[in-house]
Amino acid sequence: MKSSFARHRVLPRSFYKGDPREVGPALLNKLLVGRGRAGRIVEVEAYLGTEDPASHAYHGPTRRNATMFGPPGRLYVYFTYGMHFCANAVCGPEGISRAVLLRALAPVAGIELMRVARGPAVVDRHLSSGPAKLCQAFGIGRADDGADLVTGDKDLVIADDGTPPPARSAISGRVGVASAAEVPWRWWVEGDLNVSRGTSRVAVVL
Repeated sequence: MKSSFARHRVLPRSFYKGDPREVGPALLNKLLVGRGRAGRIVEVEAYLGTEDPASHAYHGPTRRNATMFGPPGRLYVYFTYGMHFCANAVCGPEGISRAVLLRALAPVAGIELMRVARGPAVVDRHLSSGPAKLCQAFGIGRADDGADLVTGDKDLVIADDGTPPPARSAISGRVGVASAAEVPWRWWVEGDLNVSRGTSRVAVVL
């Protein structure tokens, strides 16, 4: 494991073996760490593979979505809209194709590196306030598909610094999907300024 992770408690593989509807809210306030940067996860969405028409894996395995069918704790990175990358933590038993989309981070460390990656005109609250933005801020791209978030083989892990998930998480339908957008599988840290501009907000729950 890389020395840059030494002061962080990297989440074990067992953390990711559960249902993404449980893993997703549990990821809130954890840290994405690596490449001289750290960001607190403040927004996520769950996707349920072949049971979920909004999932890339709904119709089964392909070369593009192969990582979703692999071991839990891997990073599934995909290219979208011909210009952006998005990153997901693979969950559940191997072969089930479930994942949690990392939708937004609150910058914690390495902010200057994030500014360079995102551009000088971007204000800090928008450095990683969306799934494509956070990939840009961390330099996550196609080569990171399949990265192991437990071993840090691509200099990326998710870690716990002792900050618990919020006692009250906001919850809504998912954003930017054509199917099953209404299912309440999006969670975020209520009041955090780094949350994306998704408009499908319906409730705050315990």
